[in-house]
Amino acid sequence: MIQIPHWFKTAVLALGLSLASMAAGLLPGLEAFDVAQASPLPAAMTVAYLPPGNAITDGRALLRNALPIDNKEIRKIQENLEVISESLRSKRWGPIKSSVTKVEQTLSRGQAKILAAIPEDRQPTAQSYLDDLKEGLIPLREAIDNRDKEAVWTQRSTLLEDVSYLEELMVKEFPFEVPAEYSNLPQLKGRATIEFQTSKGNLVAVLDGYSAPVTAGNFLDLIQRGFYDGVEFTRAEDNYVLQTGDPAGPEDGFIDPKTKQYRAIPLEILVAGDDQPVYGSTLEDLGRFLDNPVLPFSAFGTLGMARPGNDVNGGSSQFFFFLFEPELTPAGLNLLDGRYSVFGYVVENKEVLEQLKQGDRIDKVQVLSGLENLVQPEA
Repeated sequence: MIQIPHWFKTAVLALGLSLASMAAGLLPGLEAFDVAQASPLPAAMTVAYLPPGNAITDGRALLRNALPIDNKEIRKIQENLEVISESLRSKRWGPIKSSVTKVEQTLSRGQAKILAAIPEDRQPTAQSYLDDLKEGLIPLREAIDNRDKEAVWTQRSTLLEDVSYLEELMVKEFPFEVPAEYSNLPQLKGRATIEFQTSKGNLVAVLDGYSAPVTAGNFLDLIQRGFYDGVEFTRAEDNYVLQTGDPAGPEDGFIDPKTKQYRAIPLEILVAGDDQPVYGSTLEDLGRFLDNPVLPFSAFGTLGMARPGNDVNGGSSQFFFFLFEPELTPAGLNLLDGRYSVFGYVVENKEVLEQLKQGDRIDKVQVLSGLENLVQPEA
């Protein structure tokens, strides 16, 4: 087997070129993800594909942005807290102070508009989070004055948790109807938090049903069935993917005990600006090369649904964790975006993913919250 350097695979993906045309069979095994069969982008398209600015590489931030809400005040607070991370890396304390001042001003002037965007019965809870935000800015200011980088990072993360809670309270109803042809499949009408207990440690992930209700619903249903308990990791490639979900025996996916049939789920991708996901077609097939998925493959620990290379609607139980360094693969610059369903992100203990290898196993997966959002098909 020819070993291909990591820089080569990264460069190929970052340029948006086909691994089939670049590697010509030198990367065995990639056809399982259909990457080797993907059509190359036109040369002009490669240049146009480069987005300005830095991609968001934090799973929690991507989940916040994916929420179906439209409140300028809370988004301003979120943005100004998130941008602190960039200034913190270079210890630019002036811009950090400016960001905190903007948060304070938005909280002071926009509190009423924030509360107005939340259903009345949830407003007392929202008010407590707003109070926590205001109080939490005090130790953040102190940490900035002391130039305590670690304390600033920790307090910023705490405040962003409060922002996330507020934004989740703003979601009044599920934003769209899944096509009737998929009504026979479980759907996640909201979000769920799960914990993978593995042979190398535990990690926590959030499943996003707002963006991928069928994919996330199928996954959560399989968790409830204990399907993934004891399943081994069948593929592990450093800085690429960690795959599992292949059951013991001849089957490649989940066989529904009621129908005795392979349960297949469609490719499901919500594009930024669209009202509902695209089903059954890659964005490339639709000619939407420049469109950005709401849930991109830009965070280490992205949860993606595996599928047969020749069938975009053939996924079932196998899934993978995306392991590329996010700085080298910004959103919109790799071959997986728009070709595979993303249904969540690892948000805690991502370092465990670096330790897991082929042959390691998932001991158990349990639901920490959000099970009430799982909607089973009518009998």
